[in-house]
Amino acid sequence: MKYDFDHAPDRKGTASYKWDQSEKLFGHEDVLPLWVADMDFAPPKEVVDEIVRRAQLGVYGYTFRTPEYAEAVSGWLKRRHGWEIQHDWISQSSPGVVTALSMSIYTFTEPGDKVILQAPVYYPFYDVIKMHGREVVENTLVLREGRYEVDFDLLEQQAADGAKLLLLCSPHNPGGRVWTREELTRIGDICVRHGVLVVADEIHHDLVLRGHKHTPFASIKEEFAQISLTCIATSKTFNLAGLQSACVIIPNAELRRRYNQALKTFSVHMESYFGLTAIVSAYTYGDEWLEQLLDYLEGNLDYMTQFLAEKLPEIKVIRPEATYLVWMDCSAISKDPADLKKLMYDEARVAFNEGSVYGKPGAGYLRVNIACPRSILIEALERFTRAVRSRR
Repeated sequence: MKYDFDHAPDRKGTASYKWDQSEKLFGHEDVLPLWVADMDFAPPKEVVDEIVRRAQLGVYGYTFRTPEYAEAVSGWLKRRHGWEIQHDWISQSSPGVVTALSMSIYTFTEPGDKVILQAPVYYPFYDVIKMHGREVVENTLVLREGRYEVDFDLLEQQAADGAKLLLLCSPHNPGGRVWTREELTRIGDICVRHGVLVVADEIHHDLVLRGHKHTPFASIKEEFAQISLTCIATSKTFNLAGLQSACVIIPNAELRRRYNQALKTFSVHMESYFGLTAIVSAYTYGDEWLEQLLDYLEGNLDYMTQFLAEKLPEIKVIRPEATYLVWMDCSAISKDPADLKKLMYDEARVAFNEGSVYGKPGAGYLRVNIACPRSILIEALERFTRAVRSRR
């Protein structure tokens, strides 16, 4: 089947977090949204059909996880990422990956404990640390020749200084890095050496662009499996975030017991009625759709890179190795977050993500969601270009 990514459903008036809040969030109703990590594409037809069949049953009661769920998850991980997991490693349900990060902080650290993140990074990482009363420790990434790298010497110092947990974003958002097996091994060896728990947010693991390969952190060594939790979901891969269902894989039985107990403590352990169906169908039938999506995203990325090189060469694009999020250095235009917002919302009438929310290293950057029909991407880039040029 050939999927059509050039045409997307009209989501206006559907209570869409992305499309129906432009005036509220950005001050103008006609702002074009390319910000939150929410694709404009419909999921695979097979997934939609299964959800419709589920809806037609007409009673939406409490739901338990079926054996097909574990088979679908484990089959996908083996097929797509070469990771063989045992079914009992899968924790009880979680409404989302950020919920899983928050529950991990709550469960495995104490108030005042140090938690490492690698900035610039997805801003909820900061939230789940600070809102639990833990201390943020920034292992700031180093940008070399348009590519982020880990500062391993600094990470070693921070781990030795008593950090209890590392939030690992792999692949990285917003930097787009696919950490190599060697890089992940160095991270893991440091954490094993100093007793640091690794919570790996691998939600973008399926969205790896051509020429790169994602390595699940826990798959590298048994030692790493025993000190880690791996968080995945169909939400980014198949645009199913509204169904509120994620998967946390915990090989260590004691860590898994404690994590499941925390889920029950806050009563967020029940399965989503539609989420169960979505995960099983997506992981069973979604391969062909995903391959075509990746080709389309690569095309969008190529178009954007060439467009900016020709029209706005002062902008430096950090070409992602994964995700559908493009991180671009706009510091030659402005380093002031408020000014970049004014440029986007008031002058260009586009909404990208302003970079300082991803940590201090993100000031002067913008993050662009390219998971949209190319016509929308073209319109957004042209609007932004006109606004920048009007300032000259």
